[in-house]
Amino acid sequence: MIMQNSCCSCGSADCCPPKTETKQLIIDFLYLDLDVCERCQGADKNLEEAVAQVTPVLKAAGYAVTVNKMNITSKELAEQYKFVSSPTLRVNGKDITIDVKESNCTDCGDLCGDNVDCRVFTYEGVDYEKPPKEMIINAIFKEVYGTHAETIAKSAEYVLPENLRLFFAGKDHKEDASR
Repeated sequence: MIMQNSCCSCGSADCCPPKTETKQLIIDFLYLDLDVCERCQGADKNLEEAVAQVTPVLKAAGYAVTVNKMNITSKELAEQYKFVSSPTLRVNGKDITIDVKESNCTDCGDLCGDNVDCRVFTYEGVDYEKPPKEMIINAIFKEVYGTHAETIAKSAEYVLPENLRLFFAGKDHKEDASR
């Protein structure tokens, strides 16, 4: 008996749809704190809800979704991941926002004992301290089904932003003082 390459018992490869590889969609969530910071907590919650809503559609379209949550606990990690502000969401390596806007974050300020600015997300002309679920969903679908040309990475060399330098310096000082 000769075995043929087919998906069913008829022996013909013509009756079966071709197998396609699963495409990967990687979502990175970078944050400073999930215990105290309400902005990071809200981003986490909205991300989880958005992913739960889009996963069935993406799966049907041949995508597997992976969410990486990264707690940026040091200036070295911030530099390694080119972290610009907390919280940050990236879809396939592309930030969901074009520009980085920030405002004072008292939660992160309390963590490090200094004034710290954290991210503000502008969606449909309105500023939010937590990325709206709809914004996250739209960013995912733009990456999968559209062009994402407006978020082409800037070629400038990464430099740790001043707000993060202050956060980590204050956090280190606060930890040293409590020992």
